[in-house]
Amino acid sequence: MEQLEEQIAHLIRAVDDLSSVVAAQAEEITILNRRVHMLMQREGERDAAGGGGVVIGDERPPHY
Repeated sequence: MEQLEEQIAHLIRAVDDLSSVVAAQAEEITILNRRVHMLMQREGERDAAGGGGVVIGDERPPHY
């Protein structure tokens, strides 16, 4: 019986540790999602302003 109580105590501690890790990761994911959204907004505004001079892939530059 004592061995089972000890195992349960270890399992409870492991669950608590994992719970705190998951909570920290959730907070980090939220922050990263905000940053990605902000960067996408910025890039959209930059494209709308017409400042896109980057040649992508097989696109020919405007002087051809």
